[in-house]
Amino acid sequence: MPDGAYMNEPTFIPDADNARAFRDALGSFTTGVTIVTIQSDHGPMGFCANSFSSLSMDPPLVLWSPAKSSSRFLPYSTARHYTIHVLAHTQGDVIKRFIRGGLGFEGMSYHRNDQGVPLIPGTVARFDCKQHATHDGGDHLIVVGRVIRCANTGGAPLLFTQGKYGSFTAD
Repeated sequence: MPDGAYMNEPTFIPDADNARAFRDALGSFTTGVTIVTIQSDHGPMGFCANSFSSLSMDPPLVLWSPAKSSSRFLPYSTARHYTIHVLAHTQGDVIKRFIRGGLGFEGMSYHRNDQGVPLIPGTVARFDCKQHATHDGGDHLIVVGRVIRCANTGGAPLLFTQGKYGSFTAD
């Protein structure tokens, strides 16, 4: 009996013919929404990423994965320092600034950390990182950062699932 058949689930092999179905299955996993910021040779930059994850408590390591096809891939893959911002549920407008064609930091008020990395105000949490390692991840690069400083202001995070942004209400 094929895998999944015992549960009457339709299964498929994730390949080019099933790319949309694979993406939809991955979208069933709810993630937080982050903006990764750097100071590049061209000024402050931000990158919307839902691939953020904790990796290690000792040493304190986190990871995220930029797409190799991104026009901003090179500055992010080589950035020595970066900051990962966990957006608050009220910051849906911030995402629009950092997607392709968005305004980025233009006209936005922000501060910088000790390493010169731009900081987005009003986020739920922030992780100031120094690049620790990178690993090939297919069409993405796995970037591991050592957390050198963090902030946790609390509040409800912005969530992303099945192609939509929202928030969580606890019972």
